[in-house]
Amino acid sequence: MWLPNKLLTGGDSLMAYETEHQETQYCFPDINSSCIKERRSSHGYIIIYVFVSLLSAWTVFLNLLVIISISHFKKLHTPTNMIILSLAVTDLLIGLVMPVEAIRLIDKCWYFGNTFCGLYMLFVSLLVTVSLGNLVLIAVDRYVAVCHPLLYPQRITITKTLVSICLNWVCFSAYCTALIINNSFFDTQTDVCYGQCLVMVSFGWIATDLFISFIFPCLLIISLYLRIFYVVHQQVKVINSLMKGGKCVTEGSVKRKSESKAALTLGIIVSVFLLCYIPYYICSLTVNSSTALNVLVWVLYANSGLNPLVYALFYSWFKKTAKLIITLKILHPASSLINFVSQH
Repeated sequence: MWLPNKLLTGGDSLMAYETEHQETQYCFPDINSSCIKERRSSHGYIIIYVFVSLLSAWTVFLNLLVIISISHFKKLHTPTNMIILSLAVTDLLIGLVMPVEAIRLIDKCWYFGNTFCGLYMLFVSLLVTVSLGNLVLIAVDRYVAVCHPLLYPQRITITKTLVSICLNWVCFSAYCTALIINNSFFDTQTDVCYGQCLVMVSFGWIATDLFISFIFPCLLIISLYLRIFYVVHQQVKVINSLMKGGKCVTEGSVKRKSESKAALTLGIIVSVFLLCYIPYYICSLTVNSSTALNVLVWVLYANSGLNPLVYALFYSWFKKTAKLIITLKILHPASSLINFVSQH
């Protein structure tokens, strides 16, 4: 996915200029073409460092709990959970790159050279794009489970899901690499100051990529979930009417209600993702305010730490597995065979 300049550079792409009350500091004092360093108060540095450190540690820790839970406990090896596992991996990696982004947010400087700049942008673009791809897979999984429950066991298997996840990673890796190479991100930029990780992309690439890797997937996700919520509403009405009439509720009806609950839970994850990402993209295209964009960038990153909270609130299995992991009970023999009564 093409991410606009503000996201990939961690802030405003323009140089910060000195004021009459501040002494000019440069990113690389020994180089004449060096970018000017951002001046902040000591309190500003402390607040940003503490915020980023806590957010990064929170994101990495909680997503690591999700990864260990699904990987270790065999009863959690379901197609839906495999996609959640892939999403947790991307969220954990985003948590790990937050400190690098914070350095540029604080100083407005890039200290790691042009090659690493290109690799970094490739990596961040890949993570965000794969996250959206995972949400598309979740939407398709829930659509089949809710709207075509009898076909779900045949159409959605663990093997097919793992293949889809791998294709998601491979295809978007190739796409992001082509985007980086085509726009010569690894070349030295001569029209900007030294110490800046600047994205130079043609308008055609931006427009095409914005539609293919963001607008179209979002429209697909929203369309699928609108259909899912409609079917869920109809199913719940039928089940409730049967229960009020004193009629026997079949096992199939109970299972459909469980699938509906899972769809609603994952719908919350998708909704939180869109609420965090869409404002950034709208703002990046319509507003030229570095402060507003910086705030929305970190709202976007914070999304990676919100998903595990949704699991904790709505998935009983995550609460149980997290307790077992933290207390180190997963080290006991045969702990991977523990059966969780309810996975939703």
